[in-house]
Amino acid sequence: MRKTALREYVAGALFAALTALLAYVAIPLPGGLPPVTGQSLAVMLSGLLLGARGGATSQLVYLLLGVSGLPVFAGGKSGLQVLAGPTGGFIWGFVLGAYLTGRLTENHKQPSVLRLLGAAFAGGICAVYVPGIIQLAWLLKLSPGKALLAMLPYLPGDLLKAAVSVFLAAKAGPAVRRGRQ
Repeated sequence: MRKTALREYVAGALFAALTALLAYVAIPLPGGLPPVTGQSLAVMLSGLLLGARGGATSQLVYLLLGVSGLPVFAGGKSGLQVLAGPTGGFIWGFVLGAYLTGRLTENHKQPSVLRLLGAAFAGGICAVYVPGIIQLAWLLKLSPGKALLAMLPYLPGDLLKAAVSVFLAAKAGPAVRRGRQ
């Protein structure tokens, strides 16, 4: 096995584990809403640091761990029923979000902070929200507008996570990119 391939496998496994760990970092919201978790931070970081393929693969591994029965989803949940439930679209969106975040930055040797922030927003927020809102609206029989409004309490936290991911990627990115060469 090539040294680079082994490094990619280890990095993917570490980011899958980070996503699982951050599922347990939960900030409760009033009104019985699902809590804000740290998972999207891991999604953004995986794309920013591992690139499109590595980031998406790490999130797919996370998804498969949860489906296989390991309690890696928010609240210690697991199983296919989570992916089929009202919040499952967001988990599906993790794969798309990491891919898009990585795709928007991986061809730039030293992406600017603005590019990193745009990628984190487009991939880590928008690309995760779209399948999440669609599945939420469909299962709860909400209009797309009402489902979108339901996301407003989560947006400030996600914007903060985007900023944190950019800060961390800007600090760690050069070392990670050197290791991938």
